[in-house]
Amino acid sequence: MAYPTIQEQEITIPAGAIELKASLTQADDVQGVVVFAHGSGGSRTSPRHRAVANHLQKAGLATLLVDLFSAAEECSDAQNGRLRFAIPLLTGRLVAAIDWLGGQPQLGQRPVGLFGASTGAAAALSAAALRSRSVRAVVCPGGRPDLAPGALSLVRCPVLMIVGGRDRFVLQRNRDAASQLLAPQALEVVRGASHLFEEPGSLEEVANLSRTWFQRHLGRH
Repeated sequence: MAYPTIQEQEITIPAGAIELKASLTQADDVQGVVVFAHGSGGSRTSPRHRAVANHLQKAGLATLLVDLFSAAEECSDAQNGRLRFAIPLLTGRLVAAIDWLGGQPQLGQRPVGLFGASTGAAAALSAAALRSRSVRAVVCPGGRPDLAPGALSLVRCPVLMIVGGRDRFVLQRNRDAASQLLAPQALEVVRGASHLFEEPGSLEEVANLSRTWFQRHLGRH
């Protein structure tokens, strides 16, 4: 199987008083772009997120992995864990990334998908509600959609929630959130997996489920 020629570049995205560091990877002709919203101490260099992004890239999707915190904020969050739960802050910066994409010549007309893990799921759903014309699909692996209760009924695009079978607390939070979503949705449980999908084959299943969801909903019609 021949894969598209993929190019990666490091960029900065203006977001109010700061600039967000991001990694943009794309081929010459893509069917959509997926923005990764990292939560709970994650960053654009996360091996797990890069593995999923690589899977999506080979399927013809561009990916934008964004650090939603500045370096100083990352240090602060590592010490007290507070900023990762600042959903309005995360949402605003994710919206800035979506708006930046809209102004890019090659990607501005492409549909956008959001991949939001952990607390990033709440930001992804909130951003999807605010940018409903751009965002066509959301995937939340190990996510905390319950942290964005006010946004759930406002989301209009299809939402896929993926949870490890052993991650019982988060699984219940996702089930509760699903009952509040009015948009098309699905909840996939990865058997034997914990919160970070570290068990053999678990992350690959997350990547496959995500690829199928984004290809279905970001594909050209």
